[in-house]
Amino acid sequence: MTDLFTPLNQRGVTFRNRIAVSPMCQYSSVDGYANDWHFIHLASRAVGGAGLVFTEAAAIEPRGRISPQDLGIWTDQHIEGLAKIVSGIEQFGAIAGIQLAHAGRKASTATPWEGGKVLDENEGGWRSVVSASAIAFDENYHLPKALDIAEIEQIIDAFVQATRRSVEAGFKVIEIHAAHGYLLHQFLSPLSNHRRDEYGGSWENRTRLVREIAEKLRGILPDSYPLWVRISATDWLENAWDIEQSIALADKLKYLGVDLIDCSSGGILPNVKPPTHPGYQVPFADRIRREANIPTGAVGLITEPEQANQIIRQGQADIILLGRELLRDPYWPHRAAKQLGKDKVWPVQYSRAWI
Repeated sequence: MTDLFTPLNQRGVTFRNRIAVSPMCQYSSVDGYANDWHFIHLASRAVGGAGLVFTEAAAIEPRGRISPQDLGIWTDQHIEGLAKIVSGIEQFGAIAGIQLAHAGRKASTATPWEGGKVLDENEGGWRSVVSASAIAFDENYHLPKALDIAEIEQIIDAFVQATRRSVEAGFKVIEIHAAHGYLLHQFLSPLSNHRRDEYGGSWENRTRLVREIAEKLRGILPDSYPLWVRISATDWLENAWDIEQSIALADKLKYLGVDLIDCSSGGILPNVKPPTHPGYQVPFADRIRREANIPTGAVGLITEPEQANQIIRQGQADIILLGRELLRDPYWPHRAAKQLGKDKVWPVQYSRAWI
């Protein structure tokens, strides 16, 4: 029976287990460059036993950063630092993945430990934020410019160029970030997309940008490299993006060569309170996996080894993406292996701890 420590094969890549480090912003870059913090943070999770280690969201252009301290991949000069991280992750047995992102109307904010407020130019921020429509995230955010068709084509090309750089840096898994209220989600949701052209209105039009990006990226990626898409499966609001639309999108993406849907939720509007409880987002991964017949990743308050193992054993998802739990305990996969009675996978340098 498949469980948390059964290797996962996708295209030409084999993950040593079903545990992935979810993309988590570190807000520690200058001009988008990866540095020693990113190397230590990510390589240590590979030492910790994860099968897949994602970088945080990497912005495809400067105005697409959430904060001025976000990781970036909008220039070839970013490749060298990212390649060092890939080498460190792979040296310790994990697969390196990168999440490509654009914050859209949620851009230009301070780091969380600085309060997360919206920044003006004199504070290091920028007012040139963009979105599907000229609707601000809330009254305190910059009013975005609605992208015109030519600018949408530039966004698509920026994703393409970021993917090219990602491959050159050595990443084996590319994830498109279309969740959490950021730019691509802003096109998907009718709450943020009031366009009247081919990128707005109907479901077909609102999903067009995500589908076009997925098709373009699959076309330039090596056939042996998996392509994932992270979505918010629901906005947690009425007359908004929901699980039924997500299932339909996943089905379309499957035929465009997407290999897995990373199932999160929310983020399109502030102050929306989902009914959180352990594993509260797992049913989205389960339904999309069964109804769209595509592999899925489960996220959201998954903290215990047995909980994660059951999700895989019951066929609710194909991989578990852990965030905050792996911040608290980088060696969670090793602890899980022991608790679940699996072979000891600790590095030999640490093995005496288990004697």
